[in-house]
Formats: sequence, structure tokens, C-alpha cells
Amino acid sequence: MIRKIFTVACTLVPLMSFAGGELRFQDDFVAVDFQERRSAIYAAIGENIAIIQGAEDVEGFLVFRQSNTFYYLSGLETPSAYMVLDGVKKETTIYLPHRDEERERVEGKRFSAEDGALVMKLTGVERVRPIEKMGTDFTHAYLWRPPTPALFTPFSPDEKDRQSRDELLSGQGRHIADPWGDGTSRPGKFIQLMRLRYPQFEIRDLSLILDNLRLIKSEKEINLIRKASEIAGEGIAEAIRSTRPGVMEFQLEAAAQFIFKMAGSRGLSYSAIVGGGTNAWMGHYSANSDPLVAGDLVLMDVAPDYRYYTSDVTRMWPVNGTYNRDQRDLYGFIVEYQKSLLRHIRPGVTPDQILDESANDMRKVFETIEFSKDIYRNAAAAAFDFKGHLSHPVGMTVHDVGNYRNLKLQPGMVFSIDPMIWVPEEKLYIRMEDVVVVTEDGVENLSDNLPVEMDEIERLISEVGVIEKMDR
Repeated sequence: MIRKIFTVACTLVPLMSFAGGELRFQDDFVAVDFQERRSAIYAAIGENIAIIQGAEDVEGFLVFRQSNTFYYLSGLETPSAYMVLDGVKKETTIYLPHRDEERERVEGKRFSAEDGALVMKLTGVERVRPIEKMGTDFTHAYLWRPPTPALFTPFSPDEKDRQSRDELLSGQGRHIADPWGDGTSRPGKFIQLMRLRYPQFEIRDLSLILDNLRLIKSEKEINLIRKASEIAGEGIAEAIRSTRPGVMEFQLEAAAQFIFKMAGSRGLSYSAIVGGGTNAWMGHYSANSDPLVAGDLVLMDVAPDYRYYTSDVTRMWPVNGTYNRDQRDLYGFIVEYQKSLLRHIRPGVTPDQILDESANDMRKVFETIEFSKDIYRNAAAAAFDFKGHLSHPVGMTVHDVGNYRNLKLQPGMVFSIDPMIWVPEEKLYIRMEDVVVVTEDGVENLSDNLPVEMDEIERLISEVGVIEKMDR
């Protein structure tokens, strides 16, 4: 199973050779795909304009990764780029920096204003202009002849490497709380500059429009998430094989990352969670610094950043290779909950309806389990009223934008199913997670290559993993 995912094409394909290298552009989407996405924005903003910031350039030895929004609308991976969508003319202009030949000689070629014709062909935009022309273009196109259109731009922070909006907003809150820090967000700085330089514009938030657009995935996007989910499953499977008492949590992370890299991923799409014993209780624990202890369960939640798309997969397994009676009761309850959710997910119903139907199923399962402790029984019973078993959207980020919770499900919605229970008296947190897509007649589990049954997981643990091979 592992070998088949190693033969993966690179996300970038060479397009044009230069003395110092080649220009490269993604091959997952074509110009028409980007044009269709931008057309949806035109329809939403009317006879107004929208401006999108690309990601800022990086410093030091960091590898540049484009912001998700800019990539979603163009596929272009040049830093410090801007995109203007004219809702009157239904035309898009991309503004790019000029070619820096000295930098490209040591870092490789990247698209610049001098590649305008090729950028237009690849992205389907109508114009490419040097970045220093954006100010005068704005003045001539939108201020000389009233009325001035409204200007839409995202108010929410845009995700880049290992980021999702909820975490970015939490981080912004912490920056604001620091009296010596700079709590201004990048979108906030940009909006402030636009208001100072162009007070004529009424500035409106583009975030909700973009969020709604990204909520429904195309078949090409689903294929990428399916592949990311397959790679996630293979990485976790390798970590399961590598599990032995005394192995460090970070070594399981390394085993998964090895698979991710070999499969063509950039690496992690979020900080890996590898929690043995009560470390799992913390939910988003990511220090991954402790040794695994016999008798404990270990929780692993990890997924790759694969061509700007990701997944979200979690399993728990026994460090010593065998689930004991209580672990089988608790984790087995969660396994059955996952199966019940999968049976009921379908288009045309609300998440709450699915949760209610699954809870009815699980009450029957609950009565068949003879829990050894009342605290275990109480923890399982509390799951019937918990609304988080259907979790967050998944796509370009692990906690993707968009909100499906108050809607009837539609084909193309992708989200995680995350049944879980807590036993606070023993700091036990039990869960598993898979990523699914709603189809025309039901649901597809995109991460079903990773076993869920405890007997299968025990057989995986008995196999030789990459860590053990390195120790020999």
C-alpha cells in the first residue's frame, strides 16, 4: 500500500526554460476553473470591484506558500501579488512585481510582470500589470468618473502554511492582549491603507462570499482531498506499525511525515497531534515529546498539505499492541458511532437530523455494552446529546472556511466526522476522525483506506514499521 503512493507527480510542472531554471505552474486546475470561480465573485459583488492580496514574501530560509484565496482564484504562486476583479467590465487584472534576476539565480524562477502573456494564458485573467501601476490604474478606472464603486476585500485573515482561520483569529486575540505587541492584522492594515489613500471607496467584506464559494467542492478539489486523505491514512498506518513502548511521540510524527514527503506533500497541514495516555486529553496537544507507555492508548491526528488541500484523520491504538477490555468498550463505542454517522449522511437533510438518527442507533448499541465503570457508561451516554460528532469543513485548510451546520447537506460538501467521548475522572479522551464528502445519493468516506476495526489495527501494530527498521 505504501509503495503505490510514492509515484506521485509534482504539484508544479515546468512551462518555460530560462538560463537560471524553469517557470513552474500547478497542473491540478486549468484557466477555465479559475474563470468560473471569479465569475461567481462577479455575480456576488455586482457592478463593484474586489481586490485580493496574495501572500507576502518570506524571509530567511522559509519556503513561500501562496495564500489560499489567491491560489484558489489563480493558481499563481508569486509573492506580493494582487488581484483586482472589475465587476462592471467582468475583467480581472493581476499585479506582479518585476523580475529579480539576481534573486532568481539563487532561488529559481518565479512569475513576474514580464511574464504577462503566459500568466494570462494560464490563469485566464484579462490583464497583467506591474505592481507599481496599481495605484494609478485605480485612480483612472474608478475615481475619475462618479459614481465610485464599492470595494470588496476580505476582512478575515487568509490561510497560508499550517494555518486555518479559527487559529489565526485566536492568535490575533493573543497579539491584541500583548500591550507591547502589534495586534493589527494584515487585512486590517490593508483596509486602513485603502481608506487613507482612497476615502472615496465604501469598503465591504468579501469573506462571506469567498467562504460560500469554497464550501462546495468541485470534483477536482474532491480528488485532491481524497488523495490527501489516502496519504494521511498511509502515514498513520506507518505510525501504528512503528508503535512500541518507549518509542517517542515525535518519532510517530516522523514516521507519518516520511510517508507524506515521499507521496509528494509539502509536509504537515497542521501541527501533528500525537498524544499518549493523558496527553490525548488536551485535544490539540502537539509537543509530542513524551515516550509511549505500555497500557496507554495513543491518539494521532495528522494530515498532509497536498497541493494546497488537506484532510483530517485520527485513530487511537494501544501502545502494547492489544486493546484491553475497557479500551475495547470505549473505543469500540466510538467505532460504532462512526459507522452510524456514515449510514445516515446524505443530501437534503440537516446535520442535526443526522445526529439525532445516529443517537437513536447508538442508544441500542449502548445497551449491549457492559461497561466496567459507571464513569465510562456516563461518558458514553453523554455522547447522545453532543453536536460535535459532525465537525468542521475540510478543504484547503483542516478547519476550512464555510458553515454547513445550519444548512441542508448538498453534494460537494466535505467535512470531518469526529465521534468522541470524555472521561474527566481519568482524563481519558476517546475519539476517531474521518473526512467525508456528500454525494448525489449518500456519502463517501475519503479516508477509508485506514482501518477502523480494532482487530485490524492490532494486526498493523504487529507489523514492522520504519522506526524499528532504522533501529536494526
